[in-house]
Order: sequence, then C-alpha cells, then structure tokens
Amino acid sequence: MDILLVEDNPNDAELAMLALRRARFAGEVTHAEDGLMAFDLLGLSAEPGGPDVRLPRVIFLDLKLPKVDGLQVLERIKNDARTHSVPVVMLTSSQERSDVEAAYRLGVNSYIVKPVNFDEYQSAMANLAAYWTKLNEPCPPGAGEAA
Repeated sequence: MDILLVEDNPNDAELAMLALRRARFAGEVTHAEDGLMAFDLLGLSAEPGGPDVRLPRVIFLDLKLPKVDGLQVLERIKNDARTHSVPVVMLTSSQERSDVEAAYRLGVNSYIVKPVNFDEYQSAMANLAAYWTKLNEPCPPGAGEAA
C-alpha cells in the first residue's frame, strides 16, 4: 500500500479518493474508517513478532475519529518500533493551535488543514501524494531503532 487514509467521514474519504484519481495518482490507497481499523491494517493490534504487515509509504490521518481519536492513533504509531518511521500527515479541518501543537509533540511529520475549495483540495492531495510516495526517500527498515 502506498497511502493509508484514515478518515471516518465517508464524504471526505470519497473526496480524497476523487482528488487522487483526478491527479492521476496510480498508487494503492487503503481506507480505514476509524483508529481501530488503522491499528489492524498496521499490525498494531497484534503482538510484536506477529505476521508481517506491508506498511504504507505514508499515512494521511484525520484528527477527529470515532473509537480512537487521531492523536491517540498518531501516538501509538510513533511509539511502536514497527511503525515509528512511517511518515504521518495529519489531514484535518482543525486549525486549533492546541491540536497542531499536540500533533507535533507526538511526532507528526506534517499538519495540513484541508482546503475548503475543491480545486485547492485536489491540488493539495496531488502534491501530498507525489511528495510522500515519489519524492520522499523512506526510512530504511530498522533505521533509527534503539540499539
């Protein structure tokens, strides 16, 4: 998978998928409807040493999610050795300073406020997908782990 989109609002998820299709993004996008589903897809529901999971190149994570909110998902991703090097982009409508600060304190790689205008949103999604899946050099497996 290239992108894991964690978005509970079906309209926002469809809008993101439409924007990526219109940008001719050819990579694989997997959609998780909530934080628990994201944990399952990332192998974080299983004990370490469980089955191998193919990690995404980037995670686009909404802040306001049911069951487990985006900040809790981010914290779990960044605190687990299996997933801590996967880039996480908070993709949300919240401009609250406290949300931005909390996300960066927990290790988010980027914080993007969703543009309201569809053309701007489509452009943002195209740029994000291109940067994180084509231009960015991912962290090699095992790099950055404690010795």
